[in-house]
This record gives sequence, C-alpha cells and structure tokens, in this order.
Amino acid sequence: MGRVRSALVKRITRKLLESYPDVFTGSFEHNKKIVGELIEFKSKKLRNQIAGYITHIVNASLKRRGLVREESEESLQG
Repeated sequence: MGRVRSALVKRITRKLLESYPDVFTGSFEHNKKIVGELIEFKSKKLRNQIAGYITHIVNASLKRRGLVREESEESLQG
C-alpha cells in the first residue's frame, strides 16, 4: 500500500498545477527542479513530496489519455 499524502502537499500541488499546467512533465527530476524554482522551500522533503505527487498526477493523466504505455505492455513487445 502507498502512503497517505498530507493536505498541505495536495493543496500546494493543486495550486501549482492550476497555475502552471504546461510546465510539469512525467519526470520526477524535472518536476523537482521546477518546484524548487517556483517556491522557496526550507525543506527538501516537502519539495520532493510535492514533486512526486505532481509526477504521479501527470503520469496518471497521460495514461488516461493513452499517451503512456504501461511497462508490462512494453516488456511484452520488446
């Protein structure tokens, strides 16, 4: 089972995705860098939690649109 994310992480993530919808990608490293530039954090842990949640949401959105194949499909084909 996964971990429950705090309301703070969810709230900040929603605001960032509403304000900058086209900036974030499915890459955690890219999102971590962007979140660090947009918001000044004292806590690396909080920055990483927000970047991880953004990555999760973006990947889920892309998967729903059919733009990202699942790993199991890739391993069967290749």
